[in-house]
Amino acid sequence: MRVVGRILWIPFAMLAAALTTVGVIVVLGQERIVQAMAGREPDQVVVSAALDIFGLLLALTSVQTLLPPLLLVIVGEVARLRSALYYVVGGGIAIAIIPLLARLADPMQFMVGVSPVVWQVLATAGFAGGLVYWLLAGRNA
Repeated sequence: MRVVGRILWIPFAMLAAALTTVGVIVVLGQERIVQAMAGREPDQVVVSAALDIFGLLLALTSVQTLLPPLLLVIVGEVARLRSALYYVVGGGIAIAIIPLLARLADPMQFMVGVSPVVWQVLATAGFAGGLVYWLLAGRNA
């Protein structure tokens, strides 16, 4: 019975972590954009970073972006890892590599045009998502 409960609880915890991640991307991304534009005329770098963040938010809906967090959870569950550090850092890394995965189709543009703000927002969102997953399911792996 415990295994059945675990099988049902893991997808719920992943969904909660994904919603937390998306929420952090929206809120922190918007905050970064407003902070950069406060008190001065919007320049091309800030507008470009804003478009990158919201473009990546739309890209998060693809199946390709589900693989890194799913692999993180599978490895953590199979290896029975209970460390908060594993899920928090792993979540940050899993979400931060999404721009790299999105650019695999065009190898010549591998690291061109990704703003440091985008990396910061995605890593922070991944850390938050990893913490939520660990709180709900990871600490009982």
